[in-house]
Parts: sequence; structure tokens; C-alpha cells
Amino acid sequence: MVSGGIFSSPRGILSPVQALELANIYLANAHGTRDPSIAMVLCHDTEVTLSHAKKSAKHAEMQTVRDGVAIAYIDLGKVLESHGKLDDAQTSYKKAEKLGGRLQKQNGHLVPYPDPNNGASYAKGIRNYAPNALDVKRSHTAAIPEHIFPMNIRPPPIVFKLPAPEERLSDTTQLVCCLGLLQVAKTPDDILDPATLEWIQTIQSDQLEQERLKAMVTDVLRVFKRDELKDARAVAEVVHLAPVLEKDDFQYLIKELYSGIAQSDLLDVQQLEGLAQLVEGADPGYLDADDMVKILTLLSTRLRDTHHQSSLHMHQLTMSVSRVLDAMADTNVKDLDREKLHEPLLSYLEGLKDSSDPYLVYQAAYAFQSLLYVPDNETLWQTALRRTGKVFRGVSGLVKAVREFDLNGFIEGLKNIQKGLAGASNLIIRTTTAIERAISVAENGRDFVNSLEEGLSFSHKRDWYPAVRLASALLQDGQFSSFKELVCKVPCRHDVAFLQGVCQHLSEVASDPTWDAKVHQSAIEFLGEIYRNDAIWGQQASVKQWIITTLIRLSSSPEKAVKSAAETLLGDLESTADPQEQLLFQACQGMSCCSHPVRAAPTGFASPSLLERAQNKPDVETHLRHLMKQRLKGENKSVYIPPQAKAGLNASDDARFSLIARIGEFIASEQKVFLLLGDSGAGKSTFIRALECDLWKSYKKGGPIPLHINLPAINKPDQDMIAKQLRRSEFSESQIKEFSESQIKELKTHREFILICDGYDESQQTHNLYTTNRLNHPGEWQAKMVISCRSEYLGADYLDRFQPKDRNMTLETTLFQEAVITPFSIDQVEAYVSQYVAIHQPSWEAKEYKQALNYIPSLKDLVRNPFLMSLSLEVLPRMMDPEQGLSATRITKVALYDQFVEHWLERGKKRLGEKALSPQARAAFENLSDEGFTKNGIDFLKKLSVAIYKEQDGHPIVKYSRYKDKGSWKSEFFSREEEKQLLREACPLTRNGNQHGFIHRSLLEYGLTRAVFDPEEYEEISAQQLPRSRRGSTSSVLSFEIRGDTERVEADNDREPDIESPLAWRSFVNEPSLLQFLEDRVNQEPMFKQRLLAYIEYSKKDKKWRTAAANAITILVRAGVEFRSADLRGIRIPGADLSYGVFESANLQGADMKKTNLRNIWLYKADLSKSKMVGVQFGELPPLKHGKPVLSCMYSRDGGLFAVGLENGTISAYAASNWETLWTSEGHHDNVVSVAFSPDGNRIVSGSWDTTLRLWDATNGQCRHIFMGHTGWLNAVAYSPQGDSVASGSRDHTVRLWSVISGNRIHVLIGHTTSVTMILYSPNGDSVASCSADMTVRFGHTKYVSSIAYSPQGDLLASASDDNTVRIWEVGTGNCRHILTGHSDGVRNVIFSPRGNQIASRSMDRTMRLWDSEAGRCIHTLQCYSQSSALAYSTQGDLVASDGYNNTVQLWDAKTGECRRMLTGNAGEVRQILFPPKGDHIASVDLSNTIQLWDMGVGTTRVVSRGHEQPISSVQYSSKRRQIASCSDDGTIRLWDAKTGACLHKLIGHNNRVLGIAYSPNEDRIASFSKDRTIRLWDTQTGACLHTLSDHEGGVLSIAFSPKGDRIISCCSNDNTVWLWNVETGECEKMFIEHNRDVTMVSYSPRGDQVASCSEGCTVLLWNVETGERQHILAEHTQVVRCIMYSPNGKQIASCSSDQTVRLWNVETGVCDHVFHHQDYKGLTTIVFSTRGRQIAAGCSTGKVVMHDVKRKRIHKLIGHKEPIECIAFSRDDKFLLSSDTIGVVRLWVTETGSCRWTFHYDMQRIGLRKKTSVAWIHSKAAASFITGSGDGSVRVWKVIEEEGRYRICMQWRSVDGRLSVEGVRLQDVEGLSDLNKQLLKERGAEKEASDPMCKTITIADDKSDVGRYSHIYVPPLKIRKERKAV
Repeated sequence: MVSGGIFSSPRGILSPVQALELANIYLANAHGTRDPSIAMVLCHDTEVTLSHAKKSAKHAEMQTVRDGVAIAYIDLGKVLESHGKLDDAQTSYKKAEKLGGRLQKQNGHLVPYPDPNNGASYAKGIRNYAPNALDVKRSHTAAIPEHIFPMNIRPPPIVFKLPAPEERLSDTTQLVCCLGLLQVAKTPDDILDPATLEWIQTIQSDQLEQERLKAMVTDVLRVFKRDELKDARAVAEVVHLAPVLEKDDFQYLIKELYSGIAQSDLLDVQQLEGLAQLVEGADPGYLDADDMVKILTLLSTRLRDTHHQSSLHMHQLTMSVSRVLDAMADTNVKDLDREKLHEPLLSYLEGLKDSSDPYLVYQAAYAFQSLLYVPDNETLWQTALRRTGKVFRGVSGLVKAVREFDLNGFIEGLKNIQKGLAGASNLIIRTTTAIERAISVAENGRDFVNSLEEGLSFSHKRDWYPAVRLASALLQDGQFSSFKELVCKVPCRHDVAFLQGVCQHLSEVASDPTWDAKVHQSAIEFLGEIYRNDAIWGQQASVKQWIITTLIRLSSSPEKAVKSAAETLLGDLESTADPQEQLLFQACQGMSCCSHPVRAAPTGFASPSLLERAQNKPDVETHLRHLMKQRLKGENKSVYIPPQAKAGLNASDDARFSLIARIGEFIASEQKVFLLLGDSGAGKSTFIRALECDLWKSYKKGGPIPLHINLPAINKPDQDMIAKQLRRSEFSESQIKEFSESQIKELKTHREFILICDGYDESQQTHNLYTTNRLNHPGEWQAKMVISCRSEYLGADYLDRFQPKDRNMTLETTLFQEAVITPFSIDQVEAYVSQYVAIHQPSWEAKEYKQALNYIPSLKDLVRNPFLMSLSLEVLPRMMDPEQGLSATRITKVALYDQFVEHWLERGKKRLGEKALSPQARAAFENLSDEGFTKNGIDFLKKLSVAIYKEQDGHPIVKYSRYKDKGSWKSEFFSREEEKQLLREACPLTRNGNQHGFIHRSLLEYGLTRAVFDPEEYEEISAQQLPRSRRGSTSSVLSFEIRGDTERVEADNDREPDIESPLAWRSFVNEPSLLQFLEDRVNQEPMFKQRLLAYIEYSKKDKKWRTAAANAITILVRAGVEFRSADLRGIRIPGADLSYGVFESANLQGADMKKTNLRNIWLYKADLSKSKMVGVQFGELPPLKHGKPVLSCMYSRDGGLFAVGLENGTISAYAASNWETLWTSEGHHDNVVSVAFSPDGNRIVSGSWDTTLRLWDATNGQCRHIFMGHTGWLNAVAYSPQGDSVASGSRDHTVRLWSVISGNRIHVLIGHTTSVTMILYSPNGDSVASCSADMTVRFGHTKYVSSIAYSPQGDLLASASDDNTVRIWEVGTGNCRHILTGHSDGVRNVIFSPRGNQIASRSMDRTMRLWDSEAGRCIHTLQCYSQSSALAYSTQGDLVASDGYNNTVQLWDAKTGECRRMLTGNAGEVRQILFPPKGDHIASVDLSNTIQLWDMGVGTTRVVSRGHEQPISSVQYSSKRRQIASCSDDGTIRLWDAKTGACLHKLIGHNNRVLGIAYSPNEDRIASFSKDRTIRLWDTQTGACLHTLSDHEGGVLSIAFSPKGDRIISCCSNDNTVWLWNVETGECEKMFIEHNRDVTMVSYSPRGDQVASCSEGCTVLLWNVETGERQHILAEHTQVVRCIMYSPNGKQIASCSSDQTVRLWNVETGVCDHVFHHQDYKGLTTIVFSTRGRQIAAGCSTGKVVMHDVKRKRIHKLIGHKEPIECIAFSRDDKFLLSSDTIGVVRLWVTETGSCRWTFHYDMQRIGLRKKTSVAWIHSKAAASFITGSGDGSVRVWKVIEEEGRYRICMQWRSVDGRLSVEGVRLQDVEGLSDLNKQLLKERGAEKEASDPMCKTITIADDKSDVGRYSHIYVPPLKIRKERKAV
């Protein structure tokens, strides 16, 4: 090692820490130098200093320092090794080892352990010194926590719209960015997005557009020159243009600013700042040396002249001088005039160091350094910073100030600067001196300014100046990580000036609003690190005080995040400060004279801006502000509850979301149209008004303009509606003027709107307003549209009216969103009531309203509609009958409107009576009052409504001009006649200028329907001619269609129906709001029902009544009136909607039914002979039946052809327009398993198990090619998108590609190891994907791969596998992007939606899942009912189809997951579903070899479900109510009219299967129990739920009413308890707890004093009801007790058990009286006593029914069932016994003989069901009747007819199940029925002898034998004779 050193100062004065720090300084410089001699000298000095540190630390016992010395010795060894001094290195390592350093031995030598920091072990250093210790890292590199500035980021982009050619520019930023993009067009493509690149290419090819943009810049500069003020905003705008200015424009602007500064008396700070920014960012060559010298001279002069002005001006001038000098240094300006400029400026700047402003001192030092660098030709700066002059931010955040730089080279350059001045020794001396002179705050309290002078030099160049410049540039460019590295590594990092410069720039970053909160936080934390870590950054008081002052200023920032971070850091620093630092904090908080060094945030532009003035833009903002005030002035102050919404019409109301939040997301998105749907009165208009107010409140200048448009008030809104709204006269009538044409042009050309369009339905539009107004087309209005419409106004294909379309008129589904306002929730209802009471203070209190809402069943649903809620609250107090209970009160919608209108008119009368009227008006008022003011008001309302519909086709706004409309129909209502004026003022009307209308659209509709039927007008007639029947009755039609003449009631034919009635001249069929009012009238007013029947009757005589008849029958059908056996011969009802109507056995001979909607109609056995049926729609198409199973089928791309491949090798082609067979070919010799059309539809390729492919001519079936080569069965074929090749996949493990032109094989693709199951071409045809049973998609699953699908874009491939997963693959890379898990069994099919944003998968677990293809998450899980793989998306992607329950096809809403429709008609399990390209119908393939077709274009205004949707679990009969109750697995209970079959109520509340029901003894209540663990009590008259009993821990298995009906006993599946409930309160009175196993059944004694329960513990327990004590344990059964039942007299109880016994017990003693034991009958399941108690019937799991004679102890064995018995029931007279089993077979037995008289069999096994059929008897004095509830969800009522000793069973009615039923329909001589419809009806059983679907009826003659009488007699099979009379 070289001896001697250059450091001669005595080391004895240094502490151990200082010595270690000094040694590390030597070591760092030795490591960095390239000169070996200098390195050895430094190593020697390191050794000497370390020796001193080691000794000192030993004496002081400082283990931390010794550890640091050990690390330093290791680093010293590394440096010595690097220079070849191996022995010296080993000596150093040994010293380190003695001190505990970590070393290892290799080949006998000590070697350091590998270091993750590439050898810089001293960089890790010692971190845990005492507080005053200096970190050893400081000598070479500092450290900042990783979370502070972790990475370089692009500066935040400027978001702006790229303008089209000739499009007006919105602001100067847009102009700058556009020109900037054109200047940097050669930037790599990965920086700019495709849209930007496309724009650049477009503009580069348009020379005129480029010239326009450049000319715009010149125009802005001219406007600036003419601007006399030239304020800060104007200067900021022109400076903003600097990066894109041409040289001449740039010099023009420099000259303008220069002149402004030179000529102003006072310093113009704004222009000074602008000039500095221009010079700083000048492009090379834009400013020569003379220009900059001239500018510097001016600034120097102003600097001297401003010496005695404010410190702020001095600071601004000095900063500007610095920036000019920086630019001069960058451009190598030399030869400054030393006498006139250089020396005076240097001298002046040096003099500023005595200023009291520390920031001014620093800025002067900085300017001094920059001046020293001006004449120098140093290349360091140019190599580190390659300036381009184009410093601006664009669409990609592009900043061209700093590129990649070499940090190590830069640091070497800094060292060379010092070498050039004083040599290497000066560098060490300077560094050491800085350490020695560091001011310790704890030891020295010198003030800030004096401390500052220590770190600043005004004598020679310093290396901190270029380091600060580079640090500033890195921060501006977002290279934060590089900045952190620079600050930590530069040798001048301890220099006071450098640290002050770093702190200044960090504070500028923290206060710059363009950076995000994370950047702000990092900048502030960086300041904190410099303050805290003295060991790294030193203890300079000036730096600490600088940081504190900066943080104080940042703590007052308007940015909350910045303010919070600064306050937090200040608090932390102050809380940990020692007393001297506390003084420093106090000094900083008291400083008020110093200006802050942070540059001000960019100033906004003026309004109007220079650019706007250059473009001659008219002032629209002032006008818009007035409009905003005017719109907000009318802000609604009434009750308002923010609505909630759901995603679509078929979405569940439970899937709610905030509507206002969803609208906010829409406005922020790229979508263009938001359709807001809702029922009438749902609150659409109220919400629209609130939305407009919210948007105006958040409006900002230049932002989107909210514009409310009341569509009915606009004439032809389909054309230029925005301009029409802006020109509307309402503006001129208010305080604002109409928009001028120039303003409208300005708004159209340059502004965006948010259109809030209300009342699409009221304007009676059918146009797509977005399309017809050409919104967002070039040169047209730019707007988003929120448009409201009543949901009932729309048909099935309503989306076409609202979805945006592109130039090719193709729907743009991605630009569209819809939402449906949901009915009020319970919480919203309560909130509305509370607000209403608080605002209006009515006679009722809130609790009274809430009580009424809770206890009036019909009202609960009504008030969920906001408008009906407001009506209800207003009229409820007057509607209530104090003598009638709330639960018995029934309120309908029409009744509410009746009361509301009357109440409104009464208030109006009162108000007018108290008003000061003129004599003429007073006389008119008296006349109206004498005649009945309310009656006159209603008459006025009716006539006005009729006139509006007749004269304006229902358009609700009436424009009335006194002179123009004089003598017209309008003058009858809006003239100035006193009576008319009084009635208008009293009626619920509103006026806006000359526009009149109802306060709500629904009142107009109500008025029209009241004109159709006014109950007041018919009251007298009703009283005289017909007794008032019970309101709400839905009994069958009373006039001409009653079954049989004996029940015939003649209509009132003395009075012909009113031909002037609206029913006679307007069709109501497609106006559901009108129909709703009239439906209520039908159920409320029997006379109205008779009137409607009269219209139908009169239509037989004269065609003038046909419109009225069509309306009448539509209303009646909707009201639930059934036309069973009706005489409808010759009726004229063209265009009627009979969908879901019941016309069983109706006579429709000769009826005019043209264009009627017959979807899902029940026409069973109806007679349509000679009827006119042109254009009727059944909603279905005839199925395509084949003799062999359909294995494959496909539509052509245009949807015109349909091809089918069959099991026998046959291929058939159909024309999809009429479904005629075009051709059939039998070319294949085995199964045709796959077919595919060519892209043009002219060819079909088929693949067969005969190992061949065949190519067919699609038009004639001619075979063009036979492709042979496969050695195994073919599984799949595919046609290429180009149409030139086909692909095939086979069991021979190969995929083969074939030429369709030559027929030759192109390729054989080998790779699969087993059968290829599916192949697909990519959308562009450049690749083929295949999946196989070898578990691959040529990618990878773990089991058999069953299905694959390409995304529409072709970039993704989805695969489904038996490993229960779906995988999404990236086609380009083969990587698996997502593995979709969730299915619990193999996935059989997977498809992409047409847009590619969604995936549907179908699994063996009987579910379908919808997935988000981007996020890879499951959106919906939908329940299917088989393991079929049937799956298909509709053409638009809004629907996804799957198989459903009972062989149906379910159509699901792809967005909400809700089932929209269920299509019935398939005869077998659905295996495949297809949508054609046009989407006008749907096809399904089932296992019955049939393809079922449905017409998707036929809609209906409602969906009716009169039957259960799943199997029925129980039926019961109420003799008092003449009512039938049924419950079902669908979770509902339905109440039926026992005579007519009309559904009276649908009881909804349970959320799981309803297992059973029971009527109370007085039959006013019905109890239901469910698997959902609850029991519900319902009112049988109103359908209201009275109580929910919900304390059970499992599903409820059994219940029983007490004889008085005041209590219920119940048991559940798993809590071993029996519960006794109070029916009135719904509370549990007692619990019986002694069973040790699950309780299976309970029974109530007829005496009411005892209950019984049985359990799986083989016991029956008897309990005392009053005491709750157990009375007896009946414990002789040896297995589970299945059923118990009390005898009718209550003295005995019967029990049956799996031990094959039935036991009779005495309830008093608990003794078993008798045992019926059967060794050959296993599994007794149920027992029942006969009505008189003489017999017991028991059902067995073997299918046998056993009847026990209780007295005679005889037994009948009733043999016939083959499956377990589920239900048995005795008739009331005990003459018959019904039994049913688990597959739905019902048998009727004669109890006396034991013979079977009738069998009913619903073939549920064929459709995969095993559900019982429930039975019950109807107790009446007439012929015996009974009920069956079947597994198909239907309820049937049967009548037992005895004729001459024989029995015939006739079905009286059955519930409608919502499907098309035409069995047995007569079609003789029908006119106009299309061939397709004829074929459909024929296929469905029309013109055949009808029988109940899948029902078999037999009769057996009584042979008077004793068959079945004795137990030992075997019952042989009986011969069955079918009788023609049987039904």
C-alpha cells in the first residue's frame, strides 16, 4: 500500500463516529476514482482513520461503531483487490473478521459473502446509531425508503378531444396538443394510442387543415397584441402556445413581452414570468446569442432599478434572470460584455447575499452560478440533458424535456468540475470542511440567514448548480425514481445550496395539481426524510428551517391531501423535536417577510379566452347562467324520495341500485343513450326534474349543458329538437331571452349537451330520436340523451326505438343503457309518509297512514307507485269506513282515482267559494254548484279527455290561442267563459303559457276511461235491473256465454250500447294504462261487465261495433273473465288481444278474428269453423318433425336457410321464410353429426360417422364433393370464413383441412392423442382451434374437453371441460388468461356473447353460468333442469337461452340474469337451441326428433300466469268460500273460484317450497307451511298475509288447526319440538319438548283439549293443550311412525309405521285397542279416517292401498298402483276413496266393493319427473266432485257422474298453465289461416277428438262381484273399456 496521505489534520479531535464517517468518505472517493495512485493514497488514509475509530470505539464501548468499522474494512479489502493489492486486501479482511465481520474461506483465503447490492456493502451501513451519529452510507450513497418515489411515471396526460377537420376548437390546450402531435408524429407507436395515430395520419394528409390550425395560432397572437390589459390569464394563454410556435411567431411573442416589460413604469410581473417561460422553453435556433444578451440586459437593468421595491418583485426578477441564464448556458452563449453586463451583474448578485430574505439569497446564489456557467463550453450539461425545446404534455402524457441519462457519467463530470478548479484534494478538503462546519441545531442557535451563508458561494463554480438543474428536469419529466437516485448519489448532496434547491423543487411538485396524491405524498415525505436523517443529510439549520417553512406554507394548500400530509409531518417533526428545535419551529412560524420559493400553479385562461375571441365566438355562457337560474328557481320543494332502479324490465325488483348514481356513471362513460323506463306514476318526471337540477348545480363553464325537453310540448321532436327547445317561447315569457340563431349555431358546433327528454310515450313517438336527430354525427348536435318512457307503452322490440345506430343503421349496443324504476320499497314508503305528513300536515298522523298501509292488502301494492302513493295519502282519510276493518278494505287503482278527482274538485269548489269573484263569475259558480259542482267537474274532465284523444290522438299538451282557435274544439274548454274558467281552475289541470294539460298523464287516461264507463251514470240502472254483486268477483261471463240455457241471463237489449263511447272509435288494445283502469272497473262494477258483453253481442249484428267488441273482449280477458263454453258465434273482434285467454269449448263459428293475438290462448275443444283468421298470431311456428333423432342443425349466415342432420344419415334443408322442405338427401350411410354453411350460404358441408365429409349445393341438394381420408368417425366440421376450405375433426385423432374448390386435402393436423370432439375457425380464418378427449385444446385441461368457442374479435378462445372449469386462452400467445371455476360437475358447452364481453357455460350440474370475459368472474348462476348442453345467445346478445323445467326453453336476460320468457311446446328434453341471424324466431331440438319453432316477434302487453310454475304439493277445498287452495314447489299459494276456475289470489311470501296448506275451521284463514322454516297465515277473502310464524330451526313438516281455529300446532324437520301458536297474535304459546328424534307429524284432537305428535323415535306422544304436560307415550311401534290421525269423534288415534302396522289407540288411557299387521305390505306411508270414522285407509310404499273396517276388523287390499302411495282421501259420504302415487297416477275406488272406477295418469316419467298428484274432495250436496293438483303445476276439478249403474268422470275445468292449447279445436272452413298456422294447429291436436293433455280416462262397469271385499282374494287385472262420452 502506498504510504503517506494528503490529510494532515490531527485525528485525535474526532469522535469515533466522526472518524468512521471520515473513513467512509475516503473509501467512497477511493472506490470512485480511476487513478490508481490517488486510490492507494485514499486507501492508506482510510486505514489510518479506521484504526483511530476502532481504538476510540473500544474505549467508548460503542459496539455499533465497531460494526461499522468491520464493514468498512471489508469494503477497503474489496477496493484493494480491485487494484491488485491482494495481500493488503487479506490483511484488511482479517481485521474485519476480528471485529465480527461476515467472511468465508475459499481455498485458504478470506472472501466476503456475496452481496445483493453488488459489493456496495457499506451502502447498507450501520442503521442504528445513537441520535447524533452519522450514517456511514453518507460517504458514498444515501438511502430513501422504497415507497417514496418508487418509480418513474409519465406526467399526467391532458385529456382533450381530437377535433375533426374544420371542427371548432374548444380551447387553447386543444390547439397546442393538436399541433404538438403533428410535430412529434415520428414518436414510437407504443407511446400514442391507435386513435391518436389515426388522427395524425388524417391531418397530415389534409394540408388545408394543417394550415387552419397554424393560422389559428397567429390569430391568437394578434388578439393578444390588441389586448390592452394583458393580464396574467392572457399571458398564460399565449405562453401556453410556445412549444408549437413557428420561429417567426415565437420571436414576435418575445418581442411583444419584451416591449411590455421595458415600457411599463412598474414591474409587470405577469409579462416577466411569461418572458422567462418563453426563454426557458425556447427551441434551439429560435433565440440567438444577441437576443438572449438583449433580454438579460433588460432584466439586469430592471433588477437594479427594482432594488428598493418589494422582496417579491426582487425574487421574481432574480428567478427570471436565472432562467434566462440557464438557457444561455444551454446554448453556449459566450463573450458577454464583462464591463457592461457580466461583472456588474455578478457584483449585484453577490450583494444580494446580505438580504434578510433567505429565499432571495438562494435565488441570487443560483443566478450567480448560472452566470458563471454562461461563458463556459462545458459539455456535461448537454450530455446529461438533451433538450428539445418541445416541453408540453399531450394525450399520452408525452414530455420531451429529459431523456435517458448516464448518472455515473454525470457524477464523474461533477468531480471533473472540481478537478478543473482545485484538483482532487480540493474535493476532499471541501467535503471535509462541510462536515466540520455543519451547524448542529442542538449546539448552536444562529439564525436562519447566517446559517444559510455557510452553504452558498459567490466566488467560483460549484457542482451543486448542474445537479440542481438536472434534479429539476427529472421532477418535471416524472422521473421520480431517477431523481431519488441522483439526489442520493451526487457528491454534493450535503451542500446547503443543493439541498435547498432540492427542497424547493420538491415543494413545487407537492403543490402542483397535475400530479396525483401519491406523488404529493412522496414529495412531502422526502422533505421529512431530509429533515430527520442528520446522519445522511447533515444538520444544517438553514436546510431544516427551509423545510419547516415550506411545510407551513403547504399546510395551507387548498388540496386536502397536500394540506393533510403537510400538517401530519409538521406535527410529527414538532413532537419529536428537542428544546433547540422547538425554538427553530417557533422562529419559522413567526417569519412573515420572506416570499415562498414555490412557483405559482398555472393560471387559467380568460373568459372569453383569446382563442374564443379569435374564433368570433358568441357569448353563450351569460345566457346559460340565466337559464340555469330560471330552471333552479322552479326546483321542486314537494315530497321527493330518490328512486331506485333495476337493470331491465325482467330483472328482479330485489336487484336494486341507486338511479342517480347509475346516471352519473352513464354521464362519465362513453355511452350515449340512457333509457329510463317505469310504470305510469313511477316517478320518472319527478326524477327527471331532480336530475336536471343536480346537473345545473354541478355545471361548469364549457362543460356539458343539461337541457330538459318535454317531448309532448315539442312539435315533431324527431327533427332538430334541441334547436326547437332553445327557440321555445317559454324562454321569452320568462326573464331570459330566446337564444339567438348565432348562439344556437355556436352551441351546435362547439358544445355538448346532456339531453333530459321526458315523456317519449306521451309524445306518441315511434321514431328513434337519437337517430333521426343525427346526434353526434359530424356537424350535428353533440349530446348524451337521458330519455324517459312508460314501460307499458313499449312492445317486445322496443330497443330499436332507443339504441344508437351507426352510419350503416346497425345498432350500437355498447352505447346504450337502460334502467327501470322499481316500485317503492318499504323503507321508501315510510320515508315518503314521514315527509308528506311533515310538509302537508294532513288530518292523519304518520302512524295512522302506516297502519292503514300495513293492514289494507290491496293498498300495499298500490302505494309502491309514487303517484298512487301521493293520491292515497291525500284521499285515504275520506275513503276509510270506520265500521269496516282495515284488513277487509279493498282499494283499487281506479277507486283511488275516483276519490282523488272528487276530492280535488271539492277543494277547488271550496277555494273558489272563498275567492273574490266577479258578479258574472259568482253567478256561474252558483249555477255549477246548484247542478252539482263535482258532477260538472267530472263531466268537464271526461269531455276534455275524450276531445284530446279524438282530436289529438291522445297527445296530452293542448296549445290554445284565443284568436287562432276561436270556434274550434279547444274553445269549448279553454275559452274565457266564466263557467269554463271556473272548471279549469278547479280541475287537476296545469298551464304553461299557452300550453294546457293534466297535472299527470294518468289523469288524462283516467278521464277517458271514466267516459267509457262512469259508475255514477249507471247507478240507477244498476239498482233497477241488476242486484249489485260482490265487487271484485271474477266469476264467469253472465250474459250469453253461460253453459246451458238454464243458467242463461239475458243482457239488457232494450238499450243499445253507446256508439259514441271511446270504445267504439278508438282501439285500446295496445294501451295498457287505459286497460288497467278498465280492468279494475270490470271487477268493481258488474254493470260495466254487462256493457262490455253487450258490445260483443252487438258485434254479431253490425260490424260498426267491431272496434268496441275488440276492446271489450280484450278488457274482459285481461280482467280474468273466462269464456268457457261461451256462445261467441259471429262476433267481430279484429285486432283483439286474447293472449292467455280461456276459451275452452267456446263456440266461435264465423267469428271475425282477423289480426288477433292468440299467444298462449286456451282454446281447448273450441269451435272455430268458418271464422276469419287472416293475420292471427299464435306466437309459435309448427315444429319440424323427423322420424329419426336430430343430431345437428344450423342456420345460414343470412338466416334464410336451415339445415338438419339426422341419425340415419339424412340431410334436409328448409327455407326459413315458410319452413318448406327444399331438399332431402340420403348420401351418408351413418349418423350426420355436424353440418356447417358456407359464408355465402350456397354450400353445406356435413360430417358423418361413415368417416366422410360431403359438400352440398344448398339450393338443390346436389353433392359437389366427397372428402375421404379419415379412418374414424367424424365428430365435427367447420367452414372457413373465406369459404375456400373446410375443416374436420375425427375419432382418428386428426384434424384435416380440405379445399372446397378442388376437393383435395390441404393439411393433416396431428397432435391430439384421442378423439377430436370439436373444431372452429378463428373469425379471420387464419387459424383453427380443436378440442379433444385427450384433455387439450392444444393448450391444457385436466379432463375431457367438450367445447370451445372463439370470441367475436378472435383474440380469445374459451374451452369447457369435464374438470368443471372454463378456461379463457389468449390466441396470440397461448397463455391461459382466466380459469373460471364454480361449476360442480363437468362443463359441456361454452359460448361467447355477440359482443364478446360475456361468456355462457352449461354444466352437468344443471346450472348455466354467465361470466364477465374480461374480469373472469361469474355474473349470474341460473338454474336449469337437466344435464343438457343447450345454450345460445340471441343475435343482439341481450338474451341467452337454455332448456327449462318441463321441456321448456327459458329466455334469460343476459344483463340481469332474470328469466324473461318461458317457451312451451317441446315434447321431449331440449338438446339444442338456435337463434337465427335476424333474431325473429328461435328453434329448439328435443329428444322427440322434433325441432320446435317460436315466433319472437309476437308480443303481448302483459305476462299472465294463472297456474303454478312447478309441481303442486297440496290442494284443499273451502265449502264456505267455495274456494280451492293449492300450494306448490314454486313457493306460492293460489286461491281459485271452485266453480269457474278463476284465480282469485296469488299469495306470495315464502322463499322456498310450500309443503302444505290447511283451512281454519271457519275457513276465513288459511295456513301454509314451507321448507323456508315459516308458517304463514293468510286472509282467504283478501289474500293478505296476517302473520308469519318463523321460530322453527328447520323446514316445517306438519301443522294442524284447533277446532276453534284460534291455535295452530306445528313441527319441523330438525329441532325435535312441537310448537303451539296463537292465531290472533302470531306468538308461540307453548313448546312441547320430549321427543328425542325428529318429529314427523302433528294432529289436533277434534275435542280441542289434546294434540298428538309422532317422531322418528318410534313413539307417539299425547299432550294436554292447556298445561303443556305430556299425557301418554304410545311406544309399541318398533320403527319410524310416519303418520297419525284422530278419529272424527276424537276418542281414538290411528298411527302407521314402517314396522308394517297400523295401530288404534285409546286417547284417554293410551292403550292400544287394535293392531292391523301386514307382513306382505311394506312401508306404510299415510293413513286417513273416513268421514264417519268407520274405516281407515292406509297407503304403502309398495303401491297398495289398504282399507280397514274399524268395527268389523275387515281389510280391503286395493291393488293397482305400482309406485309408493302419497295421498288418500275419502269422499264426504264415504262412498269413494281417492289415492295418488309418486308418479302422478290417481285412482278412484268404490269403498263398498274395493273396485277401481277411474284412473288418471299424468305421464311425468316421460319428462323426467317423479312428483305426486295431490287430491282433495269438494264437499257439496250435488254430485261428488274432487280436485287433483299435478306435477305439471295444474289444478283440475272433476265431477263423478253416475249413469245407470255406471260411473263417468268428467273434468269441469283445469287451471291455465300459460301455454297454447288447441287440442280438439274445430277448423272447418276457416278463412285466411296461413299454412304455417294450419300446420301448427294440426300438430297441436286441432280437429282431433280431444282429451285432457296426457290424461287417460277409463270407466269400468260394476260387475257386482265381491272383488276387493276380502283380504285373501287377489285382484286380477281388469279389462278396460273406453267410452266415447268420457272426457
